[in-house]
Amino acid sequence: MKVYDVVPGFEFDEKADLEQSPAWFLDGTHSVPPWTPMFGWFWINFCRHGMQYGAEKLSLPTVKGWDWRFHRGGGYLTLLLVKSEEEKLEREKRFREAIRPFVTDYDGLWRGFVVEMLGRYEDLKKLDVATATSIELLDNFEQTINVCRRMWEVHMYMMYGTYTAYILFENMCRELVGIDDTNPLFHKLITGFDNKVLQVDKRIWEFSREADEMGLATLFLQSEPKDIASKLEADPKGREFMVAFREFLNEDGWRMQRMSEMNLPTWIEDPAPALMSVKQFLVKGGDFNLDHERAKLTKERAEAEEQVLSKIGAEQKPWFTTLMRLAQKSGVFSEEHDHYLDLYAHAMMRRSALGMGRRFAQCGTIADAEDIFFLMPDEVRKAGLTPDQFNLRAVVDRRRAEWQEWCKTPNPPVILKDGFDMDQAMGVLVRSNDPIALKVVVGSMPVARPELKADLQGICGSPGVAEGIARVILTEDQLSEVQPGDILVAATTSPSWTPVFSFIGGVVVDRGASLSHAAIVGREYGIPVLMNVFVGTQKIKTGDRIRVDANMGALYILNK
Repeated sequence: MKVYDVVPGFEFDEKADLEQSPAWFLDGTHSVPPWTPMFGWFWINFCRHGMQYGAEKLSLPTVKGWDWRFHRGGGYLTLLLVKSEEEKLEREKRFREAIRPFVTDYDGLWRGFVVEMLGRYEDLKKLDVATATSIELLDNFEQTINVCRRMWEVHMYMMYGTYTAYILFENMCRELVGIDDTNPLFHKLITGFDNKVLQVDKRIWEFSREADEMGLATLFLQSEPKDIASKLEADPKGREFMVAFREFLNEDGWRMQRMSEMNLPTWIEDPAPALMSVKQFLVKGGDFNLDHERAKLTKERAEAEEQVLSKIGAEQKPWFTTLMRLAQKSGVFSEEHDHYLDLYAHAMMRRSALGMGRRFAQCGTIADAEDIFFLMPDEVRKAGLTPDQFNLRAVVDRRRAEWQEWCKTPNPPVILKDGFDMDQAMGVLVRSNDPIALKVVVGSMPVARPELKADLQGICGSPGVAEGIARVILTEDQLSEVQPGDILVAATTSPSWTPVFSFIGGVVVDRGASLSHAAIVGREYGIPVLMNVFVGTQKIKTGDRIRVDANMGALYILNK
């Protein structure tokens, strides 16, 4: 008998769930590789809640958010469609009022939520998890669950509001100008804006300049990333450098290398990934090239706006302009929500869970502190107050063995009911007009073009053509292998990957859409990004010479 014990009530049941919906899509952007059980519990419960909360708070006309299921460490989603035309019309009326705060004071709305969430994180950090009592640790864990829930409410309310405007703007562009968001002209309209993640990257670049001025460049360049911190601490100038660097991390280092997990150290725990980025900027040398690139992109955006607005009639121009200004916030929000919401909240989840994990390990409840990630919150509650009275090792061992098996066999990209094909499934996505499905998680499917004679086909996330050596990166700890001029090949990317965009030639990702990380950052750095090639990390090998033509959605392996 199957035991549904990782995410009770939300584990995929083929019979029941395919009766509810004929198509369930894998969230390959976030759940590849498979999630650990505890993280899966958090994501499935609260991302699901947040999406339905955001869709209902805004009264989206066509969709009521998503339903989610957990399957072998993967998150599978289906859309909750508004079923009647009458209800669509009623919701559309409410939506026009609900979207007003985004139109009237977008920056104030977003800044208010940032202040709220930072305050909640600070409250969680007040507890010293090393010295706290078991009662305090469990209370902090429960508070963290509530903060995670609130994070997803803010996350999806803002995301649905911002990205719905993006979809509406793209629809007007398609109708009035004949372009969509795969067109280079459209890309110019939404590119060239600063954001918090890029500001963090610039601060890391500034540390590379400071390291050089302090005579520490050789230490960085001749050290492996894992050894840089200890070598700096052993050097008088290095200790001075690390004081300033840790101050930076205490503010902006609450992130893990993988955005959607909690089983990797934060930069606070292990600064090696951040110091690696300092080293890579030293290897690259020169200015922070995004400053020059942004000036160019800003000029091109103004020219593109003038060109496009000249084609819009007087009656439609005010609403078109309003939607364009909101759509231009999409890239900024996409990166900043990763920093202030996903990354920060997940770091808080890790901090609190590890506090419990260390106490459990001290009491023999589990063998190691990080075994906590193979438990679910009800099991943490079960042993939380008197951990010395419980032994949860057998549960951990079973779940770890299952997780290791999940990691060996990739989840299918979609689970379909018999008789329901991929074209029908994509039709449901299109009819939903759901901006997160269409522009972040699933994206558009490549259109077969045999005349291109390409080895792989995808969709354009950022225009351009590049040729170079492929560097296949499967996990974040491999980023130190990336060399200047490489073409990065990955399943997906996240904010911790952003610094390498400053010196690579292009990006190829298995999964992605126009508002996913790789596309947004690629456009800001002016490098081509090819997305939704699905099997890039399987077909391309590190060292292959490849040519990426993102404009045509084509990839060629030149050394076959």
